[in-house]
Amino acid sequence: MNVTRTANIYKNIQQTICRTLEEADGIGRFTEDTWEKEIGSGITCVMQNGSIIEKAGVNFSCVRGSFNGNMAKLLGENATSFAATGISSIIHSGNPFVPTIHMNVRYFNLDNGSSWFGGGIDLTPAYINPDEAHWFHQTLKEICDKYDIGFYPEWKTWADDYFYLSHRQETRGIGGIFFDRIQPANDTYFEKMLNLTSDLANVYPQIYSRLMKENGHKPFSEAEKRWQKIRRGRYVEFNLIHDRGTKFGLESDGNIESILVSLPAEVEWVYQYHPKPGSPEATTQELLKKGIVWV
Repeated sequence: MNVTRTANIYKNIQQTICRTLEEADGIGRFTEDTWEKEIGSGITCVMQNGSIIEKAGVNFSCVRGSFNGNMAKLLGENATSFAATGISSIIHSGNPFVPTIHMNVRYFNLDNGSSWFGGGIDLTPAYINPDEAHWFHQTLKEICDKYDIGFYPEWKTWADDYFYLSHRQETRGIGGIFFDRIQPANDTYFEKMLNLTSDLANVYPQIYSRLMKENGHKPFSEAEKRWQKIRRGRYVEFNLIHDRGTKFGLESDGNIESILVSLPAEVEWVYQYHPKPGSPEATTQELLKKGIVWV
């Protein structure tokens, strides 16, 4: 029952996200790919080649199936079946001054009696603007504080640790919040987490609409575009090497196009690339570290 109700709420929010982003972009429109497999169904909404948005994916899914050994190893649970629903979205802009953004909210339920919420929002600028980073983190903090003043500091640290490329020894971006395995002990706590995750999903397109409005029409050079593509390479590395959601999607036989829609359209890997000392690129590189207090 909880999975079905949560799925209906998330499905409606997916549509709100798409319509808000379409209005902010002005030109781009989302296509809808409704898919059904033995494990369940979902809707993959994709925008490509908008006026500002180069590629965006807003995925909704509600799936059920057998809990296999690889899932047990990944999640540390013993069960025979699972049910899960969620929204997952990533947006890449064509303009290097509009950050990449990611949002995910999800609810899992296992037949062993265990259930939990997870999710978060994080921002990955090619060029870090400290004022923008402050506003972004303040927005997330205000939502978290509505429910528990301990959530933001805990989940901000969690994001710093999770969105970290250990093989590069750098963060993916300026972080945000990340939380997982938040188990609702009773109906009241379930409602609290359902409302919190809904608030985060609803504020997500509003955040990006402001970022597009403020940065989407700034002029940029070929060198700045190339730096964006190099930073995107780090993004791809994280998603394919470290991201647990990607791994679970592959293990659960999810829709492969939906799972990999998060990848940017254009990306570069340059051997031993080092930004010029004192450049804006070098300044951003220096800020890709854990523990920065943005608010």
